[in-house]
Amino acid sequence: MIGVTAESTPLRDVTEVAEYAHRCFRPAAARVGVELEFLVFDRKDPGGQVPMERTRRALPGYLPGGSRVTFEPGGQLELSGPAGPLPETVARLTADVAAVRDGLRAAGLALGAVGLDPVRAPCRQLGLPRYEAMAEFLGVPYGALMMCSTASIQVNLDFGREPAVRWERAHALGPVLLAAFANSPLSGGRPYGWMSGRQDVWNNLDRSRTRPVPVTGDPVADWTEYLLDSRLMLVREESERYRPIRDGSTFRDWLESGGERRPTPEDLAYHATTVFPPVRPRGWLEIRYLDALHPSDWPVCVAVTHALITDDRAADAAMAAVEVRRPGPYQEDWDRAARCGLADPRIRNAAEACFRAALEALPRLGADAALAGAVAAFADRHVSTGRSPAAYLIDQASGSMDRPWLDHDSHHRPDGH
Repeated sequence: MIGVTAESTPLRDVTEVAEYAHRCFRPAAARVGVELEFLVFDRKDPGGQVPMERTRRALPGYLPGGSRVTFEPGGQLELSGPAGPLPETVARLTADVAAVRDGLRAAGLALGAVGLDPVRAPCRQLGLPRYEAMAEFLGVPYGALMMCSTASIQVNLDFGREPAVRWERAHALGPVLLAAFANSPLSGGRPYGWMSGRQDVWNNLDRSRTRPVPVTGDPVADWTEYLLDSRLMLVREESERYRPIRDGSTFRDWLESGGERRPTPEDLAYHATTVFPPVRPRGWLEIRYLDALHPSDWPVCVAVTHALITDDRAADAAMAAVEVRRPGPYQEDWDRAARCGLADPRIRNAAEACFRAALEALPRLGADAALAGAVAAFADRHVSTGRSPAAYLIDQASGSMDRPWLDHDSHHRPDGH
């Protein structure tokens, strides 16, 4: 991120915000990138915190797929794989996940197969100035939960020739995809009450920065207004110095009033990194509404999401199966998906059509038989039965299965996969 300097030219008015928003919707080819977050647990003491440095020491020195390793504030491990065609992206990140699993297993650690920590209280391990200011702004309990106790799959997709088309698809299909892969039903050792408790955690943060972006058919205008009307979280004054904003003012307020100084293009770009809608434009599509899954299942989530948003034939079938309301998206659709998952009959019916469309598209996208088979098996187990992955976690947690949310060895998965 570019630091603010004395030479930075202040923004004149909202037209420059619109120019910035326009640059966030660049037409581009059909690559896919993936960022996987995982909670990390001690196999012998899954209720105890795992120091981030212990995780770091357990990681292999070389990742064959070239993924970048980072950590989230609570010590969650993140793997960011190189973007490319679907088969290449999945193959490279699969190799890296396997190497990480082996390294952690040898150190007595395990990846979490869940999107919200089911047993441990939030514990922030990174004290960077940005995180200090963010924690103060977001508060407790939900700010701490989001920063320290959640894990997700982020799918990054290029916009193709018509950015507005993929932008609308990513939103319209969001509730169905959220429900199909909902996998965060536990918190504090008991059911959270939602199939995707992680999504509800986000719902309880500052709504000006976490609600879905309105979809009116003009994504640049919609994103411009969203950035302007989001509250300021913090202002970056130096490379590692941040000033929390506590008065509830928005970026529009700052732009119009000026205050001690007017905002610069760097301030705007940084402000955009502090807003977290379910779909965010960064020059590509960031799909941010997917719970972390078992380390063997994330390719299914990536393949289906990629197929339904980028393959025109699959997208047409999927959009016909969901209730597209304009302007959208509607918050109640997202809430119903997160609360009920695939148990909602309308969502399940739409999901069945979406998965059929994705399976037909995968050969066109270069997917091999193994990936298509994994998608079909997931559909048989979860979609056809109306049971999101979260439903099985609830069953197993209340039965005899010991810690079903841990990354069990592939031959001993609690769900039978």
